[in-house]
Amino acid sequence: MTTSPVRIVLAGVSGWVGKALVSAIHAAPDLVLVAAVSRNAAGKDAGDVAGIGPIGVIVHATIAEALAAPSDVVIDYTKPDVVKHHALTALARGRHVVIGTSGLTAADYDKINVAAESAGKGVLAAGNFSITATLLRRFALEAAKYVPDVEVIDYASAKKPDTPSGTGRELGELLAQVRLQGTSKPVEELGGARETRGAALGEPIPVQVHSVRMPSFVLSCEAIFGAPDERLVIRHDAGSSAAPYVAGTLLAARKVSGLVGVRRGLDHVLT
Repeated sequence: MTTSPVRIVLAGVSGWVGKALVSAIHAAPDLVLVAAVSRNAAGKDAGDVAGIGPIGVIVHATIAEALAAPSDVVIDYTKPDVVKHHALTALARGRHVVIGTSGLTAADYDKINVAAESAGKGVLAAGNFSITATLLRRFALEAAKYVPDVEVIDYASAKKPDTPSGTGRELGELLAQVRLQGTSKPVEELGGARETRGAALGEPIPVQVHSVRMPSFVLSCEAIFGAPDERLVIRHDAGSSAAPYVAGTLLAARKVSGLVGVRRGLDHVLT
């Protein structure tokens, strides 16, 4: 029995990861790119935008235009100020969604989850779709069951527009759900510049997350655990290629149709 390819709409086709995804989707026998979105590349062929030559897929300026093409999954690698709208629009039009864009809050995902469950569709979102970043999260969540004091530091390039990174925000919010009560002095009891303690993210026990932005970093994230006379650091460093994110994103696109509602993290579909 022959299975039909997964039909994909790619939003953010002109971005760093988006360009790499065009090439990877085009080369995959079980996936097909049916539409693409990018305001600054509208009217161009997606293959030309990605540097692989024409593939017969014209880039649209809006998600609404792209969704006129029959499709199964919307992959979004755009910007924080539009990804929520894209996800809600795609769900309303009966598509599953894969979100690689960072910047969404837990409250944003709660709203998207309501829409996904109402539509009977799946949303798979990750601050980082690389396999090794997924392992960072898995190992950190396990460590948090045993070591109460934990903080997160995320590093990115000087021009990254959102803080913290999607990787850092997701890690902080998830650690907050499983961690034990720490021993650090509460921020509200501190003097001086309290902002230097970072942002408190997640519930029920928030995690302090700190962001560093400077040249030479692509994306790094570390969870620091402290106990009396010992310390554990679990860290992920990304290289200069988009390849690690592409493999995880395509896995998500293949698996998201088996979900209903929002799942955060690639580990939900890892076997």
